Amino acid sequence: MCIPTTDHKRTPGDPSPLASSLPFLPAEPPRLWNRNFRLFFVARTAALFGDGMIPVALTAGLLGAGRPPAAVGYALAAWMGPLAVFVLFGGVLADRFTPRRMMIIADALRLVGASALAVSFATGNPPLWAVYALSAVAGVGAALFQPGVASTVPRVAPDVQRGNAVLRVSEALMTMAGPAFAGVLVGLASAGAVYAANASTFLVSGLCLFLLRLAPAPSDDAPRGSFLAELADGWREFTARSWLWGVIAIWTVYGFAVLGPMLPLTAVEVTEAHGSGTYGALMAVNGAGSVVGGLLALRLRPRRPLAAGAVALTGVCVNLIVLGLGLPVPALGAGQFVAGAASAFWLVMWSTTVQTHVPPQALNRLHAYDVAGSLLMVAAGRALAGPVADRLGTAEVLIAGAVINMLAVGVLLAARPVRRLERIG
Repeated sequence: MCIPTTDHKRTPGDPSPLASSLPFLPAEPPRLWNRNFRLFFVARTAALFGDGMIPVALTAGLLGAGRPPAAVGYALAAWMGPLAVFVLFGGVLADRFTPRRMMIIADALRLVGASALAVSFATGNPPLWAVYALSAVAGVGAALFQPGVASTVPRVAPDVQRGNAVLRVSEALMTMAGPAFAGVLVGLASAGAVYAANASTFLVSGLCLFLLRLAPAPSDDAPRGSFLAELADGWREFTARSWLWGVIAIWTVYGFAVLGPMLPLTAVEVTEAHGSGTYGALMAVNGAGSVVGGLLALRLRPRRPLAAGAVALTGVCVNLIVLGLGLPVPALGAGQFVAGAASAFWLVMWSTTVQTHVPPQALNRLHAYDVAGSLLMVAAGRALAGPVADRLGTAEVLIAGAVINMLAVGVLLAARPVRRLERIG
């Protein structure tokens, strides 16, 4: 377990020694919206907006070209598969070549893939192998990009929790805005136009990251071993922190049994009972709840963030229960709102804890282990949700998910390293 430091080294959020020695000078809180944070915020917002377009663009492009619905699933799998597989390598590469460089390279890869798909759909009916291959290129780009986010936030945000909360609000808004914009653009133009807009978001992201001016970190020039040695070293750092591997171990079960089934079963249940329009509206309500959860994380600073985040996760049960009981649409909307807020608050508490407790030289690799495990287990849960629901019943799977949700919260709060871990800064 990583114990908070008790020395007097200055952190980015602390007042300067000069200010503390001169009491008549008021200590000003650090400015979150400095130049580097503004650039990083724009880069993340643009990239998230672009990611939200991809499912709509793939669906419209392939179905519009007369391809079977299964082709859409294969194309999305070709995008998500490399992301889950290569994110571990992305963590090592980010530590070896600096996160900023790897994120710029990742945006360049995604720009090339999206531009090629834009041309392919605009000029005709591209072969499926080309769509799958280019989608895989985008997935590799996302895998190279994601690990660097964790270590960049503490370097651009003087207040790490506020920075994570602002980024979480932006993510929630872009999750709603990206698909909506893509849907309008498909109606006005074509899938090729959506991919052209998608490519432009990665161009904006890459340019903003290129303009970042980050002070050198000691880990940037640290001596490096072989690729496999660094991967193994990241695993040792991971297993050395009981609170870290404990949460992720619980989260693999949670992702498989709760988060994985929740999305596809919600889509099926709501669409069959109330129509696709209602389902879209409920997803927007979920996004609005995520915004509120991020705003709460801007204001609340619990002494023990993981414990507070675990308590917040009880809100996900509300959504699972109202879905399982088949309650009216207003109740479903309340469940989506509460679940969105609860998940966003937990994610801010978790991200901030990892970014402030893990040494910078290991942060990218440890974050990569987190992302890889989460993606794989959530994907497995989504894949098995349909067959299991057909055999046992959708309501039964959802109610079982609510029970597992509460058990996971109970284990998180019962685990002493998780419950008692205090905030830094």
